Amino acid sequence: MFASQLATHINAKGHKAIIVFVFPGKAPLPFTGVTKHLNGSPNKRFWDLKAWRNLAQIIKEEKPDIIQANAGDTLKYAVLSKLFFKWKQPIVFRNASTISLYIKTASAKMLNGFFFRYASRVVSVSKTSATDFAQLFPQYKERIVTVPIGIEETEFRTGEEHPLQRASRPVLVHVGGFTYEKNHVRLIEIFDRILKQQPNASLHFVGSGPLQGQIEELVKQKGLAPKVHFYGFRNDAMQFIKNADVLLLPSIIEGLPGVILEAFYCKTPVVAYYVGGIGEVVINNKTGYLVPKGNEELFVKNVLAALQDTAANQQLVQNAWALVMNDYLNTRIATKFLEVYNSIKQ
Repeated sequence: MFASQLATHINAKGHKAIIVFVFPGKAPLPFTGVTKHLNGSPNKRFWDLKAWRNLAQIIKEEKPDIIQANAGDTLKYAVLSKLFFKWKQPIVFRNASTISLYIKTASAKMLNGFFFRYASRVVSVSKTSATDFAQLFPQYKERIVTVPIGIEETEFRTGEEHPLQRASRPVLVHVGGFTYEKNHVRLIEIFDRILKQQPNASLHFVGSGPLQGQIEELVKQKGLAPKVHFYGFRNDAMQFIKNADVLLLPSIIEGLPGVILEAFYCKTPVVAYYVGGIGEVVINNKTGYLVPKGNEELFVKNVLAALQDTAANQQLVQNAWALVMNDYLNTRIATKFLEVYNSIKQ
């Protein structure tokens, strides 16, 4: 999603950004420019010669100045294509998480270090992510820069009813993929405890992913189905955040999630665990509620506090809105990425 938004702003500034998809997918994205597909196979990540060749052909035809690998498998595909087919363009790697939580063995460190060797710049999403990367791979410290994620200014729909407007209040929302890092199992437990204090509360999940079926089954087993709702992937996730009373983010691994900035923009209070770069934007009792990772009792307490209509909460959401408007709009973030590209000498 962020890559699509970034590419749109780069094009609006008079450059040309092309999005290349590694694997097939159906999710609609907010990008109207040129898109191409490698048709890679998730089962052949380390020997997908056809996809590497497809990338080399795209580079030959388009003659880009920079190749940006946006986390995940994209760096593997870019580096292996470059080595096999000898194209020369520099690679920029976007480090969107806390990689030391994924790279835990000597062999994994060696393998990933091999790929990072070919990244001319490592663009980290937060100062925490940058420091973490530098500690794990000090030999590449001089290549690291920090450029945060940004968000789009949005005009919210009016004149039509949103599903959350009919929901029992207070309305609690979680936006994110159903993966281990997002900690959905414990979020269900947290919500169950919130219900003891707020029996009319409802919890709404926006997102999809491999663990969704497991979480839906857990909700049924605990008898929470009338209170918990699943919406799948949505292009209008910010509309859900706007109509919520609190955004919950009990992730155990994060870089700097854009959903927090979207909540700031919507003036919806945030309660989040202090992981990754979250503490760089969620300043406890100033822009949101920041909870030590795993402290579920305090998480529940802070959700209940965030639901109160107080002058302190009104000031908190205003502080958060001012922060995102000043520092985290994508128009400004795109300029920072262009500065990174211009700093690379081929």
